[in-house]
Amino acid sequence: MKKIILSAIAVCAFGFANAQDKESYGFASGDMYLGGTIHYFSEDNGGVKSTSNTIAPEFGYFLSDNLALTVGLELTANDLAAKPAVGTTPAVDADKSKQTNIKIGGRYYFLNVGERFKTYTNFGLVSGSNDNGGNGAEKTATLGLGAGIGVNYWITSKWAVDFGLNDVFSYNTSKTGDVKTTSMTLDINKQYNNIFAAAKVGLIYKF
Repeated sequence: MKKIILSAIAVCAFGFANAQDKESYGFASGDMYLGGTIHYFSEDNGGVKSTSNTIAPEFGYFLSDNLALTVGLELTANDLAAKPAVGTTPAVDADKSKQTNIKIGGRYYFLNVGERFKTYTNFGLVSGSNDNGGNGAEKTATLGLGAGIGVNYWITSKWAVDFGLNDVFSYNTSKTGDVKTTSMTLDINKQYNNIFAAAKVGLIYKF
């Protein structure tokens, strides 16, 4: 009887281990996800310190095993303040603003690094508004296109850590009152020189 019980336990243990081995990581056609990233950036340039905080929730639906349509919201708070001279009180004048962006685009997963690391490129259209500090200031309307790269690390078959790296390409137009500006950036070198310079880190839940 003891041998039978031990044999049953061994069979159950083997079956559980085998099921764990077959656990899949990544996405398939018809999958959906809810996720979000958090981004903090700080820079001191010639006595002027800039800080930026961003929270960006996102929803995605997979049309195939590799391609997803995405919709996201991006909320950013910017603070640009002059650095006080040594021995003086901190500067009270600061340029603070809030940016709200709506993003519609996609993700394409193109490379698996091992079983749990999945790399992707993200791309899309961004429409936004900056309050330029409020208090009667004219708002800035923005419209742009962008593309970047990122990596998922799957903790379980449902949860993944999402690392959204620097944008590789961006094209933006903005309008404040009657003043219009246009900019285009192709920033490949930064990806190799300092790939985590402005990384956005978050979580993904697949369902």
